Amino acid sequence: MGSSGLLRFLTPLLLVLHFVLRIINPNTNLVVDLFLYNLVALTAISITFFAIENRDGGGRYALSFALLLWSAGSILTSATEFYSLPTYIPVVANIFYVLFYPCLFIAIPRLLLQKIRFGLVEILDSAILCLGLSSVGAAFLLEPVLPRFEANISNTFFAIFFAIADLTLLTISISIFASRISLKSGLFTVGIGIFALSDFLFLWLSANSNYSLGLISDDGWLLGITLITLAISMRSQKMRTLESVNPLYIALSVMMSATLLAINSLRPGYFPDFILIPTISTLLLAFLRMTIALRQARSIGDERTLARTDDLTGLPNRRHFIAELQLISKTSEVESALLLLDLDGFKPINDKFGHEVGDELLKQVSQRFSRALPANSLLARLGGDEFGAIIRGDRQFTIEVAQALRATLSYPFLIGNEEIRVGVSVGHVSNDGAHDLMRRADNAMYQAKNESLGVWSEQALQ
Repeated sequence: MGSSGLLRFLTPLLLVLHFVLRIINPNTNLVVDLFLYNLVALTAISITFFAIENRDGGGRYALSFALLLWSAGSILTSATEFYSLPTYIPVVANIFYVLFYPCLFIAIPRLLLQKIRFGLVEILDSAILCLGLSSVGAAFLLEPVLPRFEANISNTFFAIFFAIADLTLLTISISIFASRISLKSGLFTVGIGIFALSDFLFLWLSANSNYSLGLISDDGWLLGITLITLAISMRSQKMRTLESVNPLYIALSVMMSATLLAINSLRPGYFPDFILIPTISTLLLAFLRMTIALRQARSIGDERTLARTDDLTGLPNRRHFIAELQLISKTSEVESALLLLDLDGFKPINDKFGHEVGDELLKQVSQRFSRALPANSLLARLGGDEFGAIIRGDRQFTIEVAQALRATLSYPFLIGNEEIRVGVSVGHVSNDGAHDLMRRADNAMYQAKNESLGVWSEQALQ
């Protein structure tokens, strides 16, 4: 067993030992309540140095410093029970406890999500869930307690801070667990939950003047810290993208925040004023998230359009055309035909006048073809100087359309100062529901080109 494995075993063992000794002797004891209690916290700190993957030094140091600050506060709080210390020591201890939270906030994403890629949307979703749950917790969990601290400004400040910080930590861990269900995130969430529950229990007991050092509930803090460090020390899985938070959680979070805001508007003073901060923040982030979602939807729509559109002519491309052809080939009961059109003499023109003239010629050819087609037809550029068309109608009608397409190129194009003439060979095949329409139309088109016939219909071979 290496040093990391020994530490993972030693910390829970010391915690169990402390728990047993406290049950055996419930009275306050210097060895148990000062030295052994804080030794458990210090061994948990050592896990962060030796048992956590060294992939993010900043996250590891932030967690270590957070636990060190909490241990310092715990040591000072415990020492005041056994030694005569200055009256400001409890305030200093509370300051250490306060500084514990921002350090932990820094460490969580670096260590718990170190092998996950996450973007702005995932961060917003987690923040909305976090703030929404925090506002509910602040409204219903703090209201019964805070009025009892009104006589002491310092105690009221720390009570509010610890409670809100615990709720924020808890909701962050819940949002991470909801996005990435795993043993690591689950154990971390349980640890944060136990730690927060211990804080709320302490808050309740202190508000009712029932708290004293050495209660069995104090081990809840140690248990929470132990689970947090053990969870973060677990080996991470391979890099993957963070899954989005379930939209139902987001909707519930926004709805609860809006409900709290409405209640507070109808009955001012019903909830503490400070819950306005998380509730309004939740709604603002929700509006921002909705704006981003609309832009993403529009962007996805544009990307899909571009993926199925020819850049030069603006016509549907081969991918779009093949998809439509597969659909129409399954409905042979609707009379239709497939046309393949290949320009005659385009390559010499492109070589003589250059690609810019060639591109302009393709644009003007596509415009003439488009104007000659019936309204319910599909015209696409398949690549190079090849076009395809799907036309609805009987055989006679579709052949007439093919001839009309050819006729559109009977007069020259004026590009710059040049009059350019180009022809087209058209292969025609009626839709009979077969899956080889493209091959057969291609054969018909080459037959028209080789025989200089202009338009060739597959049935002309029969």
